[in-house]
Amino acid sequence: MSSRTAISRNRAATEGDVTSQAAQPTSKVTASQSLRKRRGVNREGLEAGRRSTRTILWILLAVAMVLYGFPFLYLLFTSFKTPIDTIAVPPTILPREWTLENYANALGRSGVLASFINSVQTAIISTLLSLVLAIPAAYGITRYKTPSGRVFIMAALVTRMVPPVAIGIPLASMMSSVGLADTPIALSIAHTTISLPLSIWLMSSFFEAVPRDLEEAATVDGCSRLGALWRVVIPVVSGGIAVTAIFAFLASWNEFLFALLMTAIRSQTTPVVIANFQTQFGLDWGSMTALAAVYSIPVILLTLLLQRKIVAGMTLGAVKG
Repeated sequence: MSSRTAISRNRAATEGDVTSQAAQPTSKVTASQSLRKRRGVNREGLEAGRRSTRTILWILLAVAMVLYGFPFLYLLFTSFKTPIDTIAVPPTILPREWTLENYANALGRSGVLASFINSVQTAIISTLLSLVLAIPAAYGITRYKTPSGRVFIMAALVTRMVPPVAIGIPLASMMSSVGLADTPIALSIAHTTISLPLSIWLMSSFFEAVPRDLEEAATVDGCSRLGALWRVVIPVVSGGIAVTAIFAFLASWNEFLFALLMTAIRSQTTPVVIANFQTQFGLDWGSMTALAAVYSIPVILLTLLLQRKIVAGMTLGAVKG
């Protein structure tokens, strides 16, 4: 009896092991399926969250574009309105009657073409001065890293915060005393005082993104420090130079206070001429907006031409290290 009992127990244990082994793959399949379902749910949730975030970002971008672009669009539409529509109350966004009369009046006035030439000349000179002074200054600050260099760049930023009206009158007096009153050179120097601190700060950030190994390799090949800067570093930061040039050009192109204080007739820039568009009944809004729309074309074209350089400069150093 005992042997038969032992044999039956062994058979039961063996059958139980076989049953458990047969059931084990089924449990594994069920677990893997549930894990896949969970992962699928998580992925769907992540994708839904990403889509909603992307949608919100696009909506915010569209709102920002509308808020930023509406004043310029309103100016552009106003330039095509008749004189009656420009002073209509309540104002209308689109012209009731489209006309080019404002452009003809604005461009036909005496001194407008000369003011465009003065603006271009002043902006180019100011931009070149800013780059010529900012590039070596920023390079020296970033490569030598002396305490005086850090103090210098902080002082440059502090001077950028000084209101232009605080230095406009002294600058006008100084230029008059050296015989540069009412000249594009004097106005270019004054505009350089505005754009130079920002140019140094921008170029410093761009030079920081350039690895020192490039300069060391150039010096091993026989280049001097100046040669490495000219042949190696400047081509690498050409996008940053384009960004800095755009900011310096805009600072001069849109400046009004210094141009008002330091120019009379010979070197008046277009912003000053636009401000003088007056009639016996008040401001000539149609001609003012027409000339302002034309005045914005060179900056738009310059930005489009340097678009790739600007993008490269803004992303310089994004993958550093």
